[in-house]
Amino acid sequence: MPRPHESASLTRRNFLALSGTAAAAGALLSRGIVSPANAAETPAAPPPPSSKKYPIGLELYSVRGELAKDLPNTLRTVAKIGYEVVEFFSPYFAWTFAYAKDVRHQLDDLGLRCLSTHNNFPSLNPGTETMARAIELNQILGTRTIVMASPPPNTKTGDDWKRVCAQLTTSVGQLKIHGLTAGFHNHRIEWTPTAEGPRVMDIIAANTPPEFVLQFDVGTCMEAGADPIAWIKANPGRIKSVHLKDWTPGDKKDEKAYRVLFGEGVSPWKEIVATAEEVGGVEYYLLEQEGSRFSEFETAQRCLDSWRALRKPV
Repeated sequence: MPRPHESASLTRRNFLALSGTAAAAGALLSRGIVSPANAAETPAAPPPPSSKKYPIGLELYSVRGELAKDLPNTLRTVAKIGYEVVEFFSPYFAWTFAYAKDVRHQLDDLGLRCLSTHNNFPSLNPGTETMARAIELNQILGTRTIVMASPPPNTKTGDDWKRVCAQLTTSVGQLKIHGLTAGFHNHRIEWTPTAEGPRVMDIIAANTPPEFVLQFDVGTCMEAGADPIAWIKANPGRIKSVHLKDWTPGDKKDEKAYRVLFGEGVSPWKEIVATAEEVGGVEYYLLEQEGSRFSEFETAQRCLDSWRALRKPV
């Protein structure tokens, strides 16, 4: 039986010719790339939090040094530690399709899933070769969401962000026929007001469709002094994934700021997790660490241990 990523996929040339049109959907249906049932499928409401399992993953930026040296060993070690999901970041975009298939084989053999990837803005620039390449790579990896992890250069004003949101909205429509969607990963600066008044995060939420994922990086929210609980409640069903990155006041040289491990900072994790599951629509979590006083793998292990302790029934 062939693996999911070995099935036929839309070529970039055909994607560019068909994307954004009804003809594209018809072509995909006729070629069997998506079924009529899937094309019209509406995601079911999530089960109650008490009955749903939330996979725990690792944003691989946390082990970026090890990943650059030895990807297979990094994946094996991450799986052995106990992670169920991984999120690749921007260097994955340089992979050949053959290499991406090999990585997918490794993930499958280890029981790991890649549910999202981090990307520069061109990967979500509608109708381009770059977006077509991102689609094919993410189809191979079996992901659900192509996340924009850095905005286009010189995106500063509210009007700039509204133009970006218009492009992201178009990308959502084009990705849907490929079984994918788009998302945005917040940074500290997006929690500050623009010259026009609204915060960038509020502009993004208001100017993208409901299926656009607001991937929530908790640490940057805490650093900016924003309210993580209020943010989740203001955007029900849209917080599909959460980056479990902690933060505390202080300098990195003193092992403060983002150097603290998960659970060592000031983030109200129990309340954040409860709200994400009751209101936010979270589907999986990703631990993320920018660095710590420990090695990358030990950091990943310690953060997972703290997560398991948090989740342990009282």
